[in-house]
Amino acid sequence: QVQLVESGGGLVQAGGSLRLSCAASGRTFSSYTMGWFRQAPGKEREFVAAIRSGGTTYYRDSVKGRFTISRDNAANTMFLQMNSLKPDDTAVYSCAARDTYNIAYSSPRVYNYWGQGTQVTVSS
Repeated sequence: QVQLVESGGGLVQAGGSLRLSCAASGRTFSSYTMGWFRQAPGKEREFVAAIRSGGTTYYRDSVKGRFTISRDNAANTMFLQMNSLKPDDTAVYSCAARDTYNIAYSSPRVYNYWGQGTQVTVSS
């Protein structure tokens, strides 16, 4: 069983930055594919970014150049650095993990472990 705990959310003005963290349990964290998803009120959950065990990263188009996903395998932690935040980035952000390889990475159905989520609010 893998447990995921997010932190780092909050309220920030447009143009500001936040850094989200996702702490994971499990002895084989380095082999997990990890992802960030977000869900705004009244909208479906959407893919934000993902990082493979080897470090390959993927982003949704609207966050490219503004968000950076990374991981520290020694600390069993994944990060999402969010810069130049916009009001449209307001959502509950959740981290997710998959403990076996799957070629897909952007669908929530790919992931078998989820954190509880952290609120990010960007004011205009």
